[in-house]
Amino acid sequence: MSLRDDPKLAASMYASMYRIRRFEEEVFEFYKRGLMPGLAHLYIGEEAVAVGACAAIRADDYVGSTHRGHGHLLARGADSRRMMAEILGKETGYCRGKGGSMHIMDMNLGILGANGIVGGGIPIATGAGYSCKYRGTDQVVLCFFGDGAANEGTFHESINMAAAWDLPVVYIIENNHYGITVSVDRVTKEHDLAKRALGYGIDGYTVDGNDVETVYDTVAKAVAKARAGGGPSIVECKTYRQHGHNGGDNGAYRPEGELDAWKQRDPLKLFREAGYLPEEKLREIEESVEAEIRDACRFAEESPYPDASELMQGIFYEG
Repeated sequence: MSLRDDPKLAASMYASMYRIRRFEEEVFEFYKRGLMPGLAHLYIGEEAVAVGACAAIRADDYVGSTHRGHGHLLARGADSRRMMAEILGKETGYCRGKGGSMHIMDMNLGILGANGIVGGGIPIATGAGYSCKYRGTDQVVLCFFGDGAANEGTFHESINMAAAWDLPVVYIIENNHYGITVSVDRVTKEHDLAKRALGYGIDGYTVDGNDVETVYDTVAKAVAKARAGGGPSIVECKTYRQHGHNGGDNGAYRPEGELDAWKQRDPLKLFREAGYLPEEKLREIEESVEAEIRDACRFAEESPYPDASELMQGIFYEG
């Protein structure tokens, strides 16, 4: 399906990608001002992966995230005000300021949580897939993780189990080419990581992760198979983070010219060049998102910090 045939979906996708871009740019500003606890792991440059994938699932499906998770949550429909408040450690955030940037979650949206442990979200998403099968629903789980996490033991253990039991999980490798400062080419013999799917007897796809339409079409196919009981798939999205691993990383390890070359394939730039929407519609979307992000930043800055009396609350589940 071409996005040219569905202008409503195209507009929704562009708004979501632009929202993530502007949200992350403002997160970086807060980080530089010293207003954000912890580190800023920005999703700038990878927006098409989260947006294309999340557009392919239903409201009752699940999403497993990573330490670089703001984009996943926003693409899933998380509220930008509560997101920004959580990142600043404010009481009005999703986790009342206790989760911060790397541990935001909202089960009402099926978001299983961002995760500060590399590869830590893979078994969680696999468990959610087992739950779906055990309960006899036709729900599906999207599991996002990076190329570095694909070399963790949890990758093999989880996908091997999901394949053996035909669990409804779509494993999405966001191959942004670097695990912190280490190029994926230095630590893997086979650079197309989705080929590992052959070893599990499941489908694997390697796609252009900066092309939102391609991501959407591929993930939609994998989701349909999983929903019908056909088991898991691996979708590797080749993309690129335009900032360093975190806010304090200047990316000096990258070869000269590499960043500039990838910026020519920026997801928002590719979307504009594809001509899915007229220029006036794009400007209208951008103006609306700009107002939303200004409001989110103001809301987060003006929100109070949690009271000290809440320090020990919310640590254990009290059902």
